[in-house]
Amino acid sequence: MNEKERHWNYERIAQAIAFIKDNFDRQPSLQDIAAHIHLSPFHCQRLFHEWAGTTPKKFLQYISLSHAKSLLQKSESISETTFKTGLSSSSRLHELFVKLEGMTPHEYRNGGEGLVITYDYADTSFGEIIIAATEKGICHIAFITDRDNGVKNLEGRFPNASFKESSSPFHHQVRNFMNGEKDSKEPIKLHVKGTAFQLKVWEALLQIPLGELETYGRIAEHIGNPKASRAVGTAIGSNPIAYLIPCHRVIQASGIVGGYMWGPTRKTAIIGWENAQIIP
Repeated sequence: MNEKERHWNYERIAQAIAFIKDNFDRQPSLQDIAAHIHLSPFHCQRLFHEWAGTTPKKFLQYISLSHAKSLLQKSESISETTFKTGLSSSSRLHELFVKLEGMTPHEYRNGGEGLVITYDYADTSFGEIIIAATEKGICHIAFITDRDNGVKNLEGRFPNASFKESSSPFHHQVRNFMNGEKDSKEPIKLHVKGTAFQLKVWEALLQIPLGELETYGRIAEHIGNPKASRAVGTAIGSNPIAYLIPCHRVIQASGIVGGYMWGPTRKTAIIGWENAQIIP
């Protein structure tokens, strides 16, 4: 399946998820869901298989409140998972594919003064993204619905930088990663603008394995500041790198998915899709 097809399939999946959330009290059937997204039950079933590799019924289980609670109950702390997984494990952590570096104080304080930022676009399984990079690495990834607004948002983050629409090896790495190609010998380098606290939180997010979830409180404990749940939430909400820094894997302790910079429906879709990749 090419990028455009995945993007189009996601749009319909998102409509289905929104419909399911709005009608969860009556537990809509496959027929109800299919009718809402203007497909036959057969084609709706095929859509979920093509996009997530699973049936609509199983996918709905992966995005349920009870499933989220069970993941939180059985998951170990980030520290325990990191220790047990190790660098040589076949179930390597997300952080092995992504390396994070903070911008210098000058770059941070001066709105990207002196930086030349290239940007490009890509269709993914969860919608279109804008990808931006400096000469040191990826500095911004965001899901977008309008390219002009996407560029304006990027420019607002680095008001004193120079911008050029162009593609670089960093952009290609991101595309490959989003397409499921994670066997590159070189990790994706991130060159991000953030405070020391934000960087610490984002580094913790990189250690949450695919298909697992964490809470804001447990992230706060992991970074050695257990009373900082609210500040952790703010740092997660400021994450400048969609998907690669997996802030979508952090939910409320109650199991409720909660907010997401790029919309709760997209967050729900990503969580369900990731579970579908690891659960037989």
